[in-house]
Amino acid sequence: MTKIALMKTTLEIILPAHNEHGNIKPIYNEIKEALAITEYDYFILFVDDGSKDETLSQIKDLAKEDHKVKYIELSRNFGHQAAVMAGITNADGDAVVIMDADLQDPPEVISEFVKQWQLGFHVVYGKRISRDGESLFKKTSAAIFYRLLHWLTEVDIPLDSGDFRLIDKKVADSLKGMNEKSVFIRGLIAWMGYRQTPVEYHRE
Repeated sequence: MTKIALMKTTLEIILPAHNEHGNIKPIYNEIKEALAITEYDYFILFVDDGSKDETLSQIKDLAKEDHKVKYIELSRNFGHQAAVMAGITNADGDAVVIMDADLQDPPEVISEFVKQWQLGFHVVYGKRISRDGESLFKKTSAAIFYRLLHWLTEVDIPLDSGDFRLIDKKVADSLKGMNEKSVFIRGLIAWMGYRQTPVEYHRE
């Protein structure tokens, strides 16, 4: 009787990066540590968004050392959302995690995302319950912005959330099929529906 080899479930971590040479190796190490106990295979996909420093060379060095590291080199700085979309377009994991490379979003939260995904949620987004190192003005203006956006739009965009999230492959495929020229990732994901749930976390 012939045995059929089952494909291992994979996670793909998308990291847009622009002039983050001081954070590339630390965020890589933190992700590796956070995912060391996962039962899933994983890959880290850096998207260099036209960096002018050593960001890209550091990413290339990591890719030579670790087959789990991949990268996309954009021809210039297209902006954060375009870089995220480039990552999603080239991702092929069963679940895709979007996070920044600036160490503000803690990689250990990914395991909580995965637990909710295993329960059947297609989108698991990080909900900030606190922020370190930001002035009262910054915190207040951010709170006003997100609530104003919530009031002005018909789409129910979760408050106090950013792009830090896990999306199922079917959500990623739906995003790939859209022809948006100027993307607002969290708005599009909220608009598409699917089963969504938050995970609260503390932001550095």
